[in-house]
Amino acid sequence: MLRRLYDYTLSLAATRHAEKALASVSFIESSVFPIPPDVLLIPMVLSERAKWLRHALICTIASVAGALLGYLIGAFLYETIGEPILAFYGKEDSFEKIAAWYNDWGGWGVLFAAVTPFPYKVLTIFSGATGLSLPVFIIVSIIGRGLRFFLVAWLLYRFGPPIRIFIEKNLGLLFTAFMVLLIGGFAAIRYVF
Repeated sequence: MLRRLYDYTLSLAATRHAEKALASVSFIESSVFPIPPDVLLIPMVLSERAKWLRHALICTIASVAGALLGYLIGAFLYETIGEPILAFYGKEDSFEKIAAWYNDWGGWGVLFAAVTPFPYKVLTIFSGATGLSLPVFIIVSIIGRGLRFFLVAWLLYRFGPPIRIFIEKNLGLLFTAFMVLLIGGFAAIRYVF
């Protein structure tokens, strides 16, 4: 089943709608969606390695735009939209506890979440709700998301065939590792904040 899903995603990555899907997933992942855009970025770069820069740029721009939506949700719609999203991730009670700390150190938190599997959308909402400096937020989002997506895309471009063989050979193990990182990122929220 996992192999069929992988083959299906790889075939979708080569369609004319792949870039729109990548931009959409990257955008919404930064504010509400729990699945990272890597699930599309990786097969897209593997299927068309020459477009690695373009795919990484699409991912970065859409992700930062989505992060701004998360920031706006936190700043203007925290009670109606932000609190339920944070409640979904188990962080609704943490707001007051971290607000003061976050305004001093939030830029580093956003950068950390932008590069790692830590749920970035939680910090985009916190950033808006706590009033983190918008220029700081934008700069660290561009740096963090750009670093993450360009590094992943470049590695896939540079080492494409061996990485593709490795992925296909170890699909079950990699899927398990991905799920552990994803769930671990959400679990980390409970302990960090």
